[in-house]
Amino acid sequence: MGRDKQRNILIIVQNLPVPFDRRVWQEATSLQRAGFGVTVICPKKKMYTKSFEQIEGVDVYRYPLIYEADEGVVGYFVEFVYCWLASLVLSLKAYLRRPFHVIHACNPPDTYFALALLYRVIGVKFVFDHHDLCPEMYVAKNRPREGALYRGLIWLERQTLRSADMVIAVNRSHYKIALDRGGISEERLTIVRSGPRREWAEIRDTKPELKQGRKFMVMYLGEMCQQDGVDYLLRAISHYKIAHGSSDTLFAFIGGGPDQQRMRSMASEMGLNDTVHFTGRVSDQELWSYLSTADVCVDPDPFTEWSDLSTMNKMIEYLAFGRPVVAFDLCENRNTAGDCAIYVEPNDELALSVAIRDILSDEQRRDNMSEMGRKRFRDLLAWENSESELIARYRALLDWQAVQFTEATKSAPNY
Repeated sequence: MGRDKQRNILIIVQNLPVPFDRRVWQEATSLQRAGFGVTVICPKKKMYTKSFEQIEGVDVYRYPLIYEADEGVVGYFVEFVYCWLASLVLSLKAYLRRPFHVIHACNPPDTYFALALLYRVIGVKFVFDHHDLCPEMYVAKNRPREGALYRGLIWLERQTLRSADMVIAVNRSHYKIALDRGGISEERLTIVRSGPRREWAEIRDTKPELKQGRKFMVMYLGEMCQQDGVDYLLRAISHYKIAHGSSDTLFAFIGGGPDQQRMRSMASEMGLNDTVHFTGRVSDQELWSYLSTADVCVDPDPFTEWSDLSTMNKMIEYLAFGRPVVAFDLCENRNTAGDCAIYVEPNDELALSVAIRDILSDEQRRDNMSEMGRKRFRDLLAWENSESELIARYRALLDWQAVQFTEATKSAPNY
């Protein structure tokens, strides 16, 4: 490979399209601005229905998601096989357009190592972007921590980790899993956290009308899936309503997801329609207004082996806007928010309710937590803190300096 020849990267992601997947899109655009050629393969979802387009210099190929499983082993197997084959076909098309030197595969699922191995014979390297712990996710969905399926997930994870030339972990817990369960060396590992750019900490777009006439607004942000604990928050709101009524606090739920309709129905059955407001997915501008206006934000992910070791993007986004956070006391919640959140006993809905009211009743404490949260975000969690590591590791992997990655480049907006 000549040192003056551009290095090209193919990113494969299955669970969300780009640019909707913020982490993948930030990785793609950061690498592109640093001089790498970048192509992304993803499914068509939501408003992203074009089969091919170029956005901000990144080639994006999308395949139709003809089947999306929400439960059942057979359903997931069908989805994963179809998406794998669709990604293989599009990877051939992408290679003909712009030959790539790396396949950067994001999980779930842990199956794309097999696709990368097909290209290894022509010198293409493999980078594994370890977003989720699939074995722990399986157990979190009330599946047994035993049997052939669980062992199969462990095997797939191990094969993915061990076949990668570089593994990108999203936090320290994933890093340790790669070392201990994957058995790989630290030289092949790096941590690249998810998080928006520092500009988020400067956004001020308060809109009191979003509170619908209430004194306080408490906010939940994120996709609503079985494992995300929205049902825990609804039960906490029920306790809250019994203790304090429904006249002064609105609970806003921002986001979609496969469990959203069930959560709406659950709220209605619990008599919470006068207390909760489900917005569905909103634009970035609407999201920033809600985050600017909320008095408190909640991360209700209950304790499971998966959630305890996972970094929730919502937590980082809450801190970016300086929102006081109430959450269950999980390992990676503390690693993310530090002293900028109030932690309660895991899965204790009454304690969650009490903590929400306590912080709403203490304006000075909310102000202090707001200041600390923004500082922690800027210093540790903003994308710029991980971006330079991602670029440096790619340059080393491909023995290529690309363009000079200046401060001006790093500060380019990428919402």
